[in-house]
Amino acid sequence: MANADTIQVSSLPLPPAQYINLFTDENIRKNRAPKPPPPIQDSYTMFGNPFSNDDNIIRPLEAQGFKRLYPQHFDRRKELKKLNHSLLVNFLDLIDLLVHYPDSPRRAEKIEDLSLLFVHIHHLLNEFRPHQARETLRVMMELQKRQRIETTQRFQNHLEKVREMVKAAFASLPDLTEADLSSATEPMDTGDESETGKGRGEGCHPLDRLMCELVDNM
Repeated sequence: MANADTIQVSSLPLPPAQYINLFTDENIRKNRAPKPPPPIQDSYTMFGNPFSNDDNIIRPLEAQGFKRLYPQHFDRRKELKKLNHSLLVNFLDLIDLLVHYPDSPRRAEKIEDLSLLFVHIHHLLNEFRPHQARETLRVMMELQKRQRIETTQRFQNHLEKVREMVKAAFASLPDLTEADLSSATEPMDTGDESETGKGRGEGCHPLDRLMCELVDNM
C-alpha cells in the first residue's frame, strides 16, 4: 500500500519537504531532478486514514462512520446556521455541567455531541471546496484574459505610433526633381590621376599599398 505521507524516490522513501528540495534550478537544468512518482493505482493512506481511488472527492458521512444530523436534500446555508446554533447551545450546556456537575457522565456525552457537530460543519464546508476551486480557476482565467487583451491593446497602440512616425518621416523628405536625379546618376569627376591615386592610397591597407608600388615598378 502506498503512503501519501512519504514519496518513493530511488528506492528510498523521502518526506515531501526533502523531495521538493531535490528540484533545484541546477538539477532541472542538468536533468538530475527525480522523475515524478508513479500514480497510485489501488489505495493509499493519508494522515493515517485509508483512501481508495474509487472514493468520491467528498465522501459521505456514513462512509466515514458518522451519523448524519441533516437530511439528504437540504439547504447548506440553513443547515450551517442550525449547526452553528446547536454548537453554541451545546457549548453552553457543557459549561453549565462543568460548573454545577463536574463529575456528571453527561459531560462526555456533550463533548461527543460537540465533536459530531464540528465534523458536520467541516463536512459541509468541504462540500463547497469544488465550487470554490472552480470559481478560483474562472477568476484566474478571466484575469489572464484581461491581461492579454491589455497587452495586445498596448502593442497595437505602439504599432500605430510607429506607423505615424514612419509616415511623418516619409512626408518630411524633400521632393527630388529630374535635374537632381540626373546629377546624382552622373559619374563624378575623378580629376588628376595622380591625385586620385594619392587619395586612393591614403585609405588603403599598407600591404595593399606595397603591392601596388611593386606592380608600378615592374
